[in-house]
Amino acid sequence: MSPLPTIVHLDADAFFVSCELALKPELRGTKCAVGGRERGIISSASYEARACGVYTPMPTQRALKICPDLILLPHTSGLYGKVSQQMFDLCETLTPLVQRNSIDEGYLDLGLCGFTSAAEIEQRVRGLQQRIATTLQIPVSFGIATNKLVSQIASKLRKPRGFVVVPPGTEAAFLAPLPIGKLPGIGAKTEAALNARGLRLIGEIAGKTESELESLFGNSWREMLATARGEDERAVHTDHEDAKSYSQQETFSEDVAVFAEIERVAKRMVDELLAKVREDKKRVRTITVKVRYPDFTQETHGRSLANATDLEAPFYPLVAPLLREAWTMRLPLRLVSVRFSNVEDGGQQLEMFAETDEKRRRLAGVLDKLNNRGSHPVVQHGHQLGAKDD
Repeated sequence: MSPLPTIVHLDADAFFVSCELALKPELRGTKCAVGGRERGIISSASYEARACGVYTPMPTQRALKICPDLILLPHTSGLYGKVSQQMFDLCETLTPLVQRNSIDEGYLDLGLCGFTSAAEIEQRVRGLQQRIATTLQIPVSFGIATNKLVSQIASKLRKPRGFVVVPPGTEAAFLAPLPIGKLPGIGAKTEAALNARGLRLIGEIAGKTESELESLFGNSWREMLATARGEDERAVHTDHEDAKSYSQQETFSEDVAVFAEIERVAKRMVDELLAKVREDKKRVRTITVKVRYPDFTQETHGRSLANATDLEAPFYPLVAPLLREAWTMRLPLRLVSVRFSNVEDGGQQLEMFAETDEKRRRLAGVLDKLNNRGSHPVVQHGHQLGAKDD
């Protein structure tokens, strides 16, 4: 089977301004920007303002001279982080593998979602783009490719509301006609210097000899050549300092209406996620259960333990109540998800539980190894041996 373009780059369009316009829709289509008026800078400008020469991080006073009818909007405290969280939460309805690079930019890996064609991937990502626009009233651009480098460049080509797919095997051809400044790490000054030496397009890099490349890029010429070919081995990772978590979701081939079946799937996720928690030598305190209906509406509910743990027993009794709290509509479910957060480094348990927990941990460790080794899992139906299920 040929590879699929499973790496997606999301880039929100004029994010701060878009967040403000969601609150002030009457200003859509105007020349506006977010920034401080007195001795401030422009932190985000609408595309109408950009067309007049306003950009980030231009001093505000200069922006007002270039564009006298510019509407200046102050920052709304707390708004951008809240919208960013909601935006990436919507991304996680498509895949749990979401890397949040910044408040307005990140990657999604769809490789584990079971998609069988590029057309299906494109349809689902377009659906996500529409849900973000409808739910949050902000535009975002997407690039889809086989790796992070190409998807990032693709997402920025046709903003706003861009949507560019680079088929597998066409990465080098896609990049070749683009200005060399489109490559990450090539700023305006470097681009001008390379242009002065006759290098303007990305594809021209491949036509240079090794000695010519070394004279242009120094010891990093090999990396630059690989980049110009669209080669990138970096994986999408979900670790980010302020929001470390473990999550897993399952989209059913047919909608499920049986509570016991949903509970079984959720408990299986608990088993698998906590095995990863133990492998990372971490402990977690909060469990969140999410359910999604056929119309893509969803509900989430979570609970936190008094103390973090890496064992199943404290979390099992919470699964059924959380499902009942989240599953309020009398409709079958399309998806269920379990997420562990409030992650802590593994340390000593409270003394009164240390002996019991250590026995459970040793047993869980044995089961983890057996499950990783064999094709038939020892743990089934969401129940770890030795864990009490109330």
